[in-house]
Amino acid sequence: MRADEPKPVIDDGRPLEARSVLWRRVFTWGANMNRMLLTLAISVLWGSLIAQESPTTPKAVGVRIIEGPKIELARGHLTIISWTTNNPGGSPVHYGIVHYGTDPNGLGETAKSPIRLNPDHSSTVFRVRLDNLKSRTTYYYAVDSAEADGTSDQIVSQIKQFTTP
Repeated sequence: MRADEPKPVIDDGRPLEARSVLWRRVFTWGANMNRMLLTLAISVLWGSLIAQESPTTPKAVGVRIIEGPKIELARGHLTIISWTTNNPGGSPVHYGIVHYGTDPNGLGETAKSPIRLNPDHSSTVFRVRLDNLKSRTTYYYAVDSAEADGTSDQIVSQIKQFTTP
């Protein structure tokens, strides 16, 4: 285009340079709007996930083991221990905890597994996996459970034993 030629114009009479500035503003506005919509969608999704957290169940007056603990599975290198209590209540997330070791007077190892309480159930089954065990070794253990913040349910079992295959 030569300098003496007239610049192309849009229907409204504005020069092409003004049009490109306008399109940049529209594009920037669109990008900002997309960012805003994405933020809104994430906020709504996060809110719905928070809303799905189990309600706090009233804390039980006395938590007791009503079945077990027992060996649910035993392999050379791992064992799963399970037990059932009345529903301990309190926080929706609890941990099943197993203290174990090869000396009944020194249960120096600990394994734990999270569980989400169901407020509609009167009992709770805990299952905890013990890994990296030695084959043909006798282990001693006691079970416990605790709320998510570490507050014990005060139900430590008697010490029991098992021998890995």
